Amino acid sequence: MSTTLEPAAATAVGERGRYLQLALIVIAAGAIYPILYLRQSYQTTMLEVLHLTNIDLGVLYSILGTAFLVCYLPSGWLADRVQPRLLILFSMVGTGLLGLWYATLPGYSALVAIYCGFGVTTGLTFWAATLKQVNLIAHADEQGRFFGILDGGRGLVEALLASVAIALFVFVSETRGAGLASGFRDVVLMYAITCIIVGLVYFVVSKPDTTTTATRERKVRETSFLADARALLSIPEIWLVAAIIFCGYHVFLATYSFSAYLEEGGFGISAAMAGFIVMLKLWLRPVGGIGGGFLGDRYSKGRVLLIAFLLSAASLMGMVLLPGTGSTLVLIGLILFVGLLTYAIRGLYWAILDDCNVPPHVTGLAIGIISLVGYAPDTYLPLVNGYLSDRYPGLAGYQFYFSYIAAICLIGAVATVILMARLKRKG
Repeated sequence: MSTTLEPAAATAVGERGRYLQLALIVIAAGAIYPILYLRQSYQTTMLEVLHLTNIDLGVLYSILGTAFLVCYLPSGWLADRVQPRLLILFSMVGTGLLGLWYATLPGYSALVAIYCGFGVTTGLTFWAATLKQVNLIAHADEQGRFFGILDGGRGLVEALLASVAIALFVFVSETRGAGLASGFRDVVLMYAITCIIVGLVYFVVSKPDTTTTATRERKVRETSFLADARALLSIPEIWLVAAIIFCGYHVFLATYSFSAYLEEGGFGISAAMAGFIVMLKLWLRPVGGIGGGFLGDRYSKGRVLLIAFLLSAASLMGMVLLPGTGSTLVLIGLILFVGLLTYAIRGLYWAILDDCNVPPHVTGLAIGIISLVGYAPDTYLPLVNGYLSDRYPGLAGYQFYFSYIAAICLIGAVATVILMARLKRKG
């Protein structure tokens, strides 16, 4: 009896395999980054249990951002030469092992080494490999759907893990009375072990890339890196997309300070309650990301981006001005609304690249170049935040910081208008 599957059965198996791989990639992307950005929910706790100042913490995240910046272009080069499934396995297990070291609550020098390591395992070996693997398993007419699921699903996974983490933190630190250090350590351990397990499961389930090494090398030799880079840098729309992502990423990074703002702004909010509010904000990511993408496709990506930037600027200024005149509940509402807008911006700012008619054979390089500019705030914004927090303790430092982010939102709105005008002229 033949063991060959009928065509319909083979197709069904292939479809199940592709969606299973996509689900595991979504889980991997949702699990790997939260351990890097624990300050989003636990900044005040981190300062206490790790014996850091705001400037120390800013330096750590500046180091992480610099590592990302250095790795963006090599990440694409590496993903073209090494099977993405191997890179993702290395990234997940490597991040998990660094997390186990992190859970020992080491000194500052060790933390510097850990954050440098995070930069390699998530920037060099994970960033481009993940995007490429999604591209490989999606058919030509499924690219938007798969990448939309990637961003929205990743947010859902982060929200689920954040919910478990905050429950664990409260149980250990308050219910059991073990203290903040024990609660934070157990949260780090949870994320680290999750990374390792997801990486191993993904590697076992995913299929090797059938593209041969010779084929890869031939394709790489067909074009010149420098010639392609020069051609891309001469396209004004590339710079405008980079500017939009640069501004949008400012807003995203600003949301990492919401927890500390609620705790240190004199609103009478505990660390656990601040973490709960931030966890609610994370649950808005699937809504903002998928909803923003749907609205962008239905109306106009540029128009939705423009409105999101303007509303973000207005809401941030509301957060700055409200504490002296308004209620804490309204402030929490503004924080959640900014989170929703942030995820809508993130769900759209890479989608506008498709409108710029970038040649397919250099799309990856275009992503790398845009990333160098767009994610540059990783290198200095934590330092700005740390400086303002130490120079103007309490509420004032955050008011200056959020005012700066609001101004950046207006610049993003201007860049969006210019891009829309150029694309309209080109038809």
